[in-house]
Amino acid sequence: MGALDDLYVLDLTQVLAGPYCTMLLADMGAEVVKIERPGGDLIRSNPPFYDDPDAEAYGGYFQSVNRGKESLELDLGEDEDREAFLSLVEKADVVVENYRAGTMEKFDLGYERLREHNPGLVYSAIRGFGDPRTGETDRQGQPSFDLIAQALGGVMEITGEEDGPPTKVGPGVGDLFTAALNAVGILAALHHRERTGEGQFVDTAMYDSMISLCERTVYQYSYGDEAPTRQGNSHPTLFPYDAFETTDGYVVIAAFGTNHWQQLCTAMDRPALAEEYPNRASRLAHRETLREAIASWTREHDTETVLSALSGIPVAPVQDVADVFADDHVHDRDMLVDVAQPGTESSVTVAGNPIKMTRTPPDPGYRAPLLDENRAELLDEQVRASTRRPTPSDE
Repeated sequence: MGALDDLYVLDLTQVLAGPYCTMLLADMGAEVVKIERPGGDLIRSNPPFYDDPDAEAYGGYFQSVNRGKESLELDLGEDEDREAFLSLVEKADVVVENYRAGTMEKFDLGYERLREHNPGLVYSAIRGFGDPRTGETDRQGQPSFDLIAQALGGVMEITGEEDGPPTKVGPGVGDLFTAALNAVGILAALHHRERTGEGQFVDTAMYDSMISLCERTVYQYSYGDEAPTRQGNSHPTLFPYDAFETTDGYVVIAAFGTNHWQQLCTAMDRPALAEEYPNRASRLAHRETLREAIASWTREHDTETVLSALSGIPVAPVQDVADVFADDHVHDRDMLVDVAQPGTESSVTVAGNPIKMTRTPPDPGYRAPLLDENRAELLDEQVRASTRRPTPSDE
């Protein structure tokens, strides 16, 4: 039994932000029907492929964020397909889409129309710049991707080396953080509906989400009237809190607490530093000198030696994904999940779900669907009744 296994979600999203949001819901048991345009999600053909791109139904990008869903191919520009979609809306709890503002209205399938068919519907939109219903701006209707959101929201300005250019964060946080917030909004709207019977419109914008992610820069600017900028791996108010080179890699050290600072100085055989810089303010004021003292020590030792010497202090190696795959902790936490890859006889690995629950644990172990794979059971009521996931009321 999944925590959300009585939830029926129609997912009109594609690429990353929307699919990641609905993937979270599917992992927790929701029945998620991916409504795909003719030809399917744009990223079905995106690499990497396990073996043969001509034989495989989709690549790793699609597999990773569409696992556990069903697929139905519909052309919402056609009357028959619009009617099929509306028939599903009448039974749905949630509709999620990530088109530009106004796109669903062009099909006469906007929130107000769908609400006529299902007053309790939670309609959720993920857009670059939000929806006019929750705050109209001149940016709405403009295209947006992760890179655009990171640039506008301030992420790139505070990421990178101090003397280097603005740098995008590696993972697509403009998509992924927005998606996670949108899932929270959906669940909050469903909780409201349980108490009142009312559905509502949920809107999460990528630009807005990046401002929320950069919350530190907002209060820093408000308090000091100076815009924060790049400072590498260091922290504006904590020291040491940085990455340091070793003979065979890098480690990060977060020893800004006085107790940890004293332990670090002892491990480096520099007890005088602990006495000379006994509090946070003094360490921040002399951070460049102290950083070089730490860096000189770490550069003389390999990573394992540094980790051993700093046992008990917040310290870790900088790992690549091969290191992650080799880490027992990751496997013990079920953060690597094998799923079938259509077109091969092998399974592939995708990231697990970080939400852990003792009674209703998420289950991300189902592959992504083939295009239009579930048409029969989704559009045929008799077939659907015998094949849908069981709900508590069925038991």
